[in-house]
Amino acid sequence: MGDKRAEAYAVGSLGSLYEQNRQWQSAQELTQQALILSQAVNAPDITYRWQWQLARLLRAQGDTSGAIATYREAVKTLKALRNDLVAVNPEIQFNFRDEVEPVYRELVALLLSEQKSGEATPQQNLAQARETIEALQLAELDNFFREACIEAQPVAIDNVVDRDNPTAAVIYPIILPDRLEVILKIPQQPLRHYTIHQPQTQVEQTVERLQRSLTEPDRTKDVRTLSQQIYSWLIQPIASELQQSGVKTLVFVPDGALRNIPMSALFDGKQYLVEKYAIAVSPGLQLINPQPISPANLKALTAGLSVPPANSPFPPLPAVRLEFNLIQQAGVAIAELLDRAFTSKSLETKIDSTSFNVVHLATHGQFSSQAENTFILAADGPINVRKFDDLLRSRNRRRPNAIELLVLSACETAIGDRRAALGLAGIAVRAGARSTLASLWQIDDEATAIFIGEFYKQLTKTKLTRAEALRQAQLNLMKNYPNYRRPGYWAAYVLVGNWL
Repeated sequence: MGDKRAEAYAVGSLGSLYEQNRQWQSAQELTQQALILSQAVNAPDITYRWQWQLARLLRAQGDTSGAIATYREAVKTLKALRNDLVAVNPEIQFNFRDEVEPVYRELVALLLSEQKSGEATPQQNLAQARETIEALQLAELDNFFREACIEAQPVAIDNVVDRDNPTAAVIYPIILPDRLEVILKIPQQPLRHYTIHQPQTQVEQTVERLQRSLTEPDRTKDVRTLSQQIYSWLIQPIASELQQSGVKTLVFVPDGALRNIPMSALFDGKQYLVEKYAIAVSPGLQLINPQPISPANLKALTAGLSVPPANSPFPPLPAVRLEFNLIQQAGVAIAELLDRAFTSKSLETKIDSTSFNVVHLATHGQFSSQAENTFILAADGPINVRKFDDLLRSRNRRRPNAIELLVLSACETAIGDRRAALGLAGIAVRAGARSTLASLWQIDDEATAIFIGEFYKQLTKTKLTRAEALRQAQLNLMKNYPNYRRPGYWAAYVLVGNWL
């Protein structure tokens, strides 16, 4: 037939059969042939598969440095493929979780287990492992939106820690099939890492049980047991080091299922993590032009629904009016859209015509691993994440001053969806806001209003970071309101992005 593409598939698939039978040499020869064929017809969607297969074969035969080099080539091919990975082109449809994600994770596993590979120093391996997970997270977001994410001019998070905020430490947990790896960055110190021998299934089950327990009123004991387990994995090995280094803020770059839980609720047996540290989440290793917020010039576009649309499954949010009043009382100027005045059209008009640096949405919404199921609710129905993204990006193109803060105060992540927080990360990354404050689940309406009022009150204080303002608002709810002492109330909120 002379169909080189089909031939590349056939030869590579035959190599895969030899791989399954552990006939390494024959498998390697066939895979190399398939690789030459796919490269000759410029088919990167097949090329990366045979690079990945070749890397596995080299690893199986003990050639670790060769395997790492070949995995890197596969990742490079996938980077070049980013637009096709998310294209609707039926010839190039990928099951992301099975056909793309393992390439990145297998490379990371090798880099973190092979500290003596080739000429790479442990520092180079650690940096490469983080960059690989970063590339995976970017590819996940592209896959979520079905288009390549915007290319901003980001600042490396390590530089922010070393230069702008030397009391912050960055923690990168990486979930691998057989273990949990954690990379730590403390200001002015080289990277280090530690390994927790817990398989992926165990980590994900514990996280999912904690996620469910946090939202149920009679499960405080379970919350403490489960969050203490996760604390023992992520924080306990470095607790004394964090204390000695004078760290005050912990920035997590969470992986996989760990994105769905608030790190503030981790428990050490006596205290919750938020009682010792301000906490933020970063969706990646880079931040867009991170700067401290100016408390004197806060202007908020506030939009909310106290009464959901007719026939909507969502309950009313009667305290939205109180929430807006408390934002004003904190000294923030607001332009308001409430109830029937809050439609997708009126939001678009306000975004175009109003000067503001905070967008505050007090309405139902949901974060999901599917963009089509991620939305915020307006009076005329759901505003899909892509539509919302377009509204804010069109404003960003016309007005040079960035949105400092996007607040989503009654949203929730889809329970049981292990990748649901992709929706939150997607909104945070794409909206062009430097920070996003969002609830991972819905909490009592009055508790929300009290929490939000306190957060803005703290935010208008000078020399307080956004992460510390969040911490103070959480401690206020925990310590001054006996009815809202459970983590289910104060831990719902996470700060994503710039914590300064």
